[in-house]
Amino acid sequence: MRRDDRDDPFDDLFREIERMMNEMMGEDFDMHVEREGTPGGETGFGTETHVDVHETDETVRVIADLPGVEKDDIDLKCDGEVLTISAGSDHREYDERVRLPTQVDEHSATATYNNGVLEVQLDKGEDSADIDVQ
Repeated sequence: MRRDDRDDPFDDLFREIERMMNEMMGEDFDMHVEREGTPGGETGFGTETHVDVHETDETVRVIADLPGVEKDDIDLKCDGEVLTISAGSDHREYDERVRLPTQVDEHSATATYNNGVLEVQLDKGEDSADIDVQ
């Protein structure tokens, strides 16, 4: 029996779930969560942490499980399209880039952290302005 050298034995399963969700939701939807560091440029929370993205008419909310992390050890950055969550403890390091479903106003972000659950809320950004050609 040949040993599987991949770090995450469930990686293929999660990729297939992402593919099926994208297929079910249509072309305009991309469930993909970028993960840095594994083959193909993907890693991050993997199976240890659950990340949910919820969208309403006015906001985007990202909820991530960060067990064992202190609030002061969490670093958040957003460029309007991707939310980067970096956190660490003595036992774990998290570095996750979550592609948001729509453009957001990164300056509107609010975040709370309670009992290992991080919640980040962002207001949706303004649609691009139409430009008239003269």
